[in-house]
Amino acid sequence: MSKLNGKVAIVTGASKGIGADIAKGLAKEGASVVVNYASSKEGADKVVSEITAQGGKAVAVQASVTSETDVKRLFAETEKAFGKLDVLVNNAGVYKFSPIEEVTEQGYHDLFDTNVLGLLLASREAVKLFGDNGGSIINIGSAATELNLPTSVIYTATKSAVDSITRVLSKELGPKKIRVNSLNPGMVETEGVHSAGFIGSDFQKFAESQTPLGRIGQPRDITPIAVFLASDDSGWLTGETLVASGGSR
Repeated sequence: MSKLNGKVAIVTGASKGIGADIAKGLAKEGASVVVNYASSKEGADKVVSEITAQGGKAVAVQASVTSETDVKRLFAETEKAFGKLDVLVNNAGVYKFSPIEEVTEQGYHDLFDTNVLGLLLASREAVKLFGDNGGSIINIGSAATELNLPTSVIYTATKSAVDSITRVLSKELGPKKIRVNSLNPGMVETEGVHSAGFIGSDFQKFAESQTPLGRIGQPRDITPIAVFLASDDSGWLTGETLVASGGSR
């Protein structure tokens, strides 16, 4: 029996990378999935097509998590399509590394609006849609909070906020049977990492040299952990931060 039969999940930022793989993994275990995207309709539609081709249920919904109006619409569309919600994966995120001398007000807002405000807005709406049986909120954080890399000051600050939000909301929402956990990957090979020029770079070599398992991650390394956190298998876990970095600290 699949672990998520009858469940409904939203995955934000699911048109590519880790989010796309998690969406497909949740669907494979029986969940109906809302594939959220901000701009890449083509990517989201491809994820939906792959899920439905395997007999799963999925819809794509455009919404920027930085917009309160968009986020409300995302959850309204979810209720319209599937009638309920059981799992929220707060995956949408952006990153940019720069030295402190190049920090700008706009750069700060760009990262915090998506990585922190977006997560809060989505979590707020999820709480309204979860039923009497509660639900599972999975925040995609980052091993950056363990590594504290130079030039990552704003990005690491956003993900440190995610860790704290996870702990606070786990206590706040526990009485409503809502579990809140954070899944914090290390460096993972995605389209974004490729476009940023990290693959094949000295940064990748450094990351691999600091990782006991000797390689960077793949989306398939992260998805099974997300499935676990979404399922009843992790029913006694809340407020936890699972660092999925191949041992890199």
